[in-house]
Amino acid sequence: MSLSPHPDVQSIHDRVPEVALKIKSLLQKTPLLHSAYYSNLTGANVFFKYENLQTTGSFKIRGASAKLIGMSKEALANGIVTASTGNHGKAVAFAAQSLGMTPTIYAPTGTSPFKIAAITELGAKIIFAGSDCVDAELTAVAHAIKNNATYVAPYNDTDVIAGQGTLGLEISDQLDSVDAVFLSMGGGGLASGVGAFLKTEIPNCKIIGCSPENSCVLIKSLEAGELLPLPSTETLSDGTAGGVEPGSITFPLCQKIVDQCYTVSETEIRSELIRFMENEKKPIEGAAAVAIAGLLKSCDSFKDKNVVVLLCGGNVSSETLKMIGLL
Repeated sequence: MSLSPHPDVQSIHDRVPEVALKIKSLLQKTPLLHSAYYSNLTGANVFFKYENLQTTGSFKIRGASAKLIGMSKEALANGIVTASTGNHGKAVAFAAQSLGMTPTIYAPTGTSPFKIAAITELGAKIIFAGSDCVDAELTAVAHAIKNNATYVAPYNDTDVIAGQGTLGLEISDQLDSVDAVFLSMGGGGLASGVGAFLKTEIPNCKIIGCSPENSCVLIKSLEAGELLPLPSTETLSDGTAGGVEPGSITFPLCQKIVDQCYTVSETEIRSELIRFMENEKKPIEGAAAVAIAGLLKSCDSFKDKNVVVLLCGGNVSSETLKMIGLL
């Protein structure tokens, strides 16, 4: 259930500079660094956007801050509600805490205990609901409507999408020529925001969406031309896991924005988690490895091109590191 009007690509683009100024105080301007190792490996000129070093450890703080900053005291007093498998909830908790608020966050059962702990450490109230992201989202929306609270959607919200679009603004400031951006896709908020900004500024820039084979609802829906109620199974990319909310505004945006899609196996995600952390010496989570794995599957198409890979988060648990053999 969408709580935002349906925006177009241009309107998202036009909002991004204003949003970037509003949320600046809660963000880090994350590095965009060339990787000699991955450039040699792929033949492309590979740059990593290190959102794993962002405040709260992921890009999600951009969208959460964009939604909450500037809200009236009256609206805040009615409460803040969201649904999350981890990074979005942590971002909402951080942004709410900066405003002196305690949000209520719905999470699917089975959400990573590591990420739940990170959310509760910021003072948020956690309620488990359903086994899938969509179940949690619909329950949270119902709570918000019943209590006249503000629902902070993980992706299905114009403010949130514009917040994620500030990543595109940073990339365009940091790199003169961008031929392609690889990013992970769950609900499509990151692709919608980053893509709306970059493709308006750089029309020839390709936006490449990547998802795990075990949870690729948005990619399969884009291929079908309609949102599909497909199941998801367990994946190392828990940050992108789950379905897409019915009527989500990200779907028509991604139809216009996303140029190519790749799905990657759990073996490929694990391999890129290990390869990146061994060679680049920075922690990333499974969802970030999905985007790297997508590049590896398609690198022949981007020889000598300037390619940016968004490292969407670095909130990886010790249990995951042990499971993949890095601890």
